[in-house]
Amino acid sequence: MLHETHEARPSETLTRVPYWVFQTAETYRKEQERIFQGPSWHYLALEVELPEPGDFRTTGIGDTPVVVTRDNDGEIYAFENRCAHRGALICLDNHGKGKKDFSCVYHAWTYDRQGNLTGIAFKDGVKGKGGMPDTFRMEDHGPRKLRIAILHGLIFGSFSEDVPPIDEYLGDEISGRIERVLGGRKPVVLGRVTQALPNNWKLYMENVKDSYHASILHLFFTTFELNRLSQKGGIIVDESGGHHVSYSAIDTTVQKDAEYAKQQLRSESQYKLADPSLLQGFDEYHDGVTLQILSVFPTFVLQQIQNAIAVRQIVPRAVDKTDLNWTYLGFSDDTPEQRLTRLKQNNLVGPAGYISMEDGCVGGFVQRGIAGASEEEAILEMGGSEAQSSESRVTEASVRGFWKAYRNNMGM
Repeated sequence: MLHETHEARPSETLTRVPYWVFQTAETYRKEQERIFQGPSWHYLALEVELPEPGDFRTTGIGDTPVVVTRDNDGEIYAFENRCAHRGALICLDNHGKGKKDFSCVYHAWTYDRQGNLTGIAFKDGVKGKGGMPDTFRMEDHGPRKLRIAILHGLIFGSFSEDVPPIDEYLGDEISGRIERVLGGRKPVVLGRVTQALPNNWKLYMENVKDSYHASILHLFFTTFELNRLSQKGGIIVDESGGHHVSYSAIDTTVQKDAEYAKQQLRSESQYKLADPSLLQGFDEYHDGVTLQILSVFPTFVLQQIQNAIAVRQIVPRAVDKTDLNWTYLGFSDDTPEQRLTRLKQNNLVGPAGYISMEDGCVGGFVQRGIAGASEEEAILEMGGSEAQSSESRVTEASVRGFWKAYRNNMGM
């Protein structure tokens, strides 16, 4: 159980994170209430995945299953995937098209595309007997509905009436960086995969925000000079701390530096690619940035690594279990050559990606490593003690930013 001292003092500063926050059932329960049901925006789906009325996808916000639909008015709606009758899932399919309504398989209570209860099997009984009482009003019953916000084709939802508008929630810098990747373009879904992670969801979010590890853990990054801490780049941390961008640019005119060799890291290797065309991309954004990792608190990631574009959705499943949903993207105006490049470079990421394979393991290493150390703390002092934007990526500023937003949302 969570001790009272844990609730009162999770850490003296942003540079210390107690390991019990990744371990206790009570912390996980409070996260569902205060973060996933609280005043935050959560990624649900892509607008392009629901092009026609009756199209739908099922997804989740924390533990809560959700249905996302498009109705005849052209608008996007989302509601809890829970029948108002006995709590069964309303929709069992992951996605579909042309759905007129949703009927619970248990007792055939029926809902329209906006989540309104519209029908009850044998509501008036049979031969004048049984049925629902005359006082029962269908409009008073139904699953909870979500607020919806759409930004550059990304559909976000929230159970809270207190969450600010999405532009205000993100701020100008983060919104601008999303626009940089997706603005004015029609995405095309190239593939999807769900990865099961053996660790707490926050460990993966820490990893996403941790620019310090990227060229140390990932052999591929430094071997082929896709990402080195000595390259041009920086970190953007918004005022809340919860959203971040890490970006870098390859500079082929700069001689390979000796800093990595001095560190004697495993990420220095002499490996070569049998097919070097994997790394032969095209200039897509005309700003020199070849890597941009963007996160939105609490669980959304937008990735550009070379020409590999993807959205990642982190879905907590238990204290030590997390689903990571990858959606790989191209764009409708891609040439055949550009589409082939994206398909090749998508091998960089995902459960077995040349880069991100290690990210799927290291969270589990931490979860196992801290098993007997709930009263100990992680150290986050690289680059100082603040959660601020930085021209250096040798910093844990954006990780500290996550904990700043986390503590604020959890009331710690």
